[in-house]
Amino acid sequence: MEQDASVVPTGQRETATPLISDRLTKWAQDRDIGERAAVAALVEEGDVLARGDVRDLLIVENEAVVFCDWPRFEARYRCALVLDEGEDAFLTLVLATAFPRLVPLWKVEVLGERRLGIVLRALARLAGGGTIFVGSRS
Repeated sequence: MEQDASVVPTGQRETATPLISDRLTKWAQDRDIGERAAVAALVEEGDVLARGDVRDLLIVENEAVVFCDWPRFEARYRCALVLDEGEDAFLTLVLATAFPRLVPLWKVEVLGERRLGIVLRALARLAGGGTIFVGSRS
């Protein structure tokens, strides 16, 4: 049985389709700063975007086009997905980055350091700065 080229590890197939993260990043280049920051956060975090149920709800994809359907996702993600507290908080903050929303800041309490850093970098991109360093000093 042949595997779908999009799930074959890089290097195993020369004709592999571009990764969804690459396609989303390319799509986001023409979007507003909030959507670019939100897509960058999803791609950087990786785990949430790797979930098929999240992709099915968030991403519209065919051979010609790929994009994030933020309104559909926002309307349904809490009902349609089983999320832990960290995933829910991360997605809530990503949505607020894509389309400004009021979000309770207590959501950051459950993010964990890795996701908090990603969200902070997304907020820095949203503010027009892409070079802020977020992390621990060595």
